[in-house]
Amino acid sequence: MPSLPSSSLSSEPGGHPTTGTRTQRRAASNRQAVIDAAREIVATEGVDALTLEAVAERADVAIATIYNRVGNRSSLLLAVAEQAMEHSRAHMDAAYAADGTAEERLLLVAASWVQFARESPHEFRILVEPADEPEAVVRLAELTRTQNAKLANAIRDGIREGLIRPELDPDQVATALWASLNGILALAWRPGGLRVEAESLDDLLATFITVATDGLRVR
Repeated sequence: MPSLPSSSLSSEPGGHPTTGTRTQRRAASNRQAVIDAAREIVATEGVDALTLEAVAERADVAIATIYNRVGNRSSLLLAVAEQAMEHSRAHMDAAYAADGTAEERLLLVAASWVQFARESPHEFRILVEPADEPEAVVRLAELTRTQNAKLANAIRDGIREGLIRPELDPDQVATALWASLNGILALAWRPGGLRVEAESLDDLLATFITVATDGLRVR
């Protein structure tokens, strides 16, 4: 995926370049405009609506600019997924850093992930049900492992605190919790009779949290 050397540019918090040559700033600005347009399309219309033509129209650039600054559709999906992961981290990292016991932090983490899924359903979906684009899948797997490592570390904290069963493998528990929660949240977009509406989904989530919490606690 084409990109500008990170050493040549710095950015404002919103991702807009502030240093470098005029040409570099323009190129970086075009790249950000393309990624922002792609993210808006995914957020409002879903992954299937993401085409180079739709992005070019929304960003007001030529399709050639998309190829030059970001790449093909797979690269666009990857860029959107990486921004979605960064967006989710804004929810999650505060929960991991919160005061309280490991159990209290884990409950905050779960609540934060549910909040992200509800506030940004299309971004959530691209993270948990990515398109069949090999490059994007590989990168998403890396990002997911990084986030799940934080979950595993919180579980280790609970074991050290004597709150969580010491015979459990933190990495396996983290993966199981992540997959289970995603599976429940995904019921919101299943077709027809497989879909679970919001009120019933709340009940399922509460049941999952109760069962998972009780299963982790030291007897």
